[in-house]
Amino acid sequence: MLSFNAVDPIGAGGLASDALVVASIGAHALTVATGIYLRDTRDAIGHAVIDDAVVAEQAQWVAEDVPVRTIKVGFVGSAEAVAAIAAFTADYPEVPVIAYMPDLSWWSEDEIDSYLDAFRELLLPQTAVLVGNNTTLRHWLLPESITDRHARTTDLARAAAELGVPYVLATGMPDASDKFSNVLASPQAELLSQSFDRIDAAFLGAGDILSAALAALLATGSELSEAALEALQYLDQALDHGFRPGMGRAVADRLFWAASDDAEVDTDDAPAPIDIPHPFNETKH
Repeated sequence: MLSFNAVDPIGAGGLASDALVVASIGAHALTVATGIYLRDTRDAIGHAVIDDAVVAEQAQWVAEDVPVRTIKVGFVGSAEAVAAIAAFTADYPEVPVIAYMPDLSWWSEDEIDSYLDAFRELLLPQTAVLVGNNTTLRHWLLPESITDRHARTTDLARAAAELGVPYVLATGMPDASDKFSNVLASPQAELLSQSFDRIDAAFLGAGDILSAALAALLATGSELSEAALEALQYLDQALDHGFRPGMGRAVADRLFWAASDDAEVDTDDAPAPIDIPHPFNETKH
């Protein structure tokens, strides 16, 4: 799986997260850096871009060497980078593109408008599945219904289809119970809907995890609905095992499957533990 994404220094999202997710699923991540987030677990301060020509060259060298089965596009930081990536993906029309649109409210209004316009015009026509939070996608795709919190996923899918996107995977859809639904939809119907309990913590990077998991599962040969279901279940467990590494928001544990609380350990031949002081905060949210 080829990922275009930013470098996230706290590891909640971006390329570090994509690599962990893809490895967890059993695929191999090819990572193309598009910039560097300037942020901690509390706030995003800014973003430093990598020249779009360098982004294009990174991708070209990788793709000419290694067969690419899926492409994920995360936050790439500039309209110029979007254009470079769109030119690249146009050369590989048989490879499905999974595009993730994060919340950009920390960015300046001019930068947001320029980025969204380029994404809409250049990349969405080549996107197979658009992934994002219900609120983010609704504000972008259905600006006339910003106040309508009950816009259906099929409404989002129809708006996306007008821009060339056949499927939408929206998270955080309103639910009648105290849960929330994540829905895969086409313009005609909801293809998959999964409800999950709300987790009492604010997380970073959930959308990056979901989109990377979906792209990795498709790369391994899963059918779309099956891949979406497994990606949602993976995300739910990663969040459920999340932890708070700093003073801000929580981070999902993408390697939750590697730990076993019930495993029996033979301590007779075990080496002495290394004396590393534990962090002051808890490892579970």
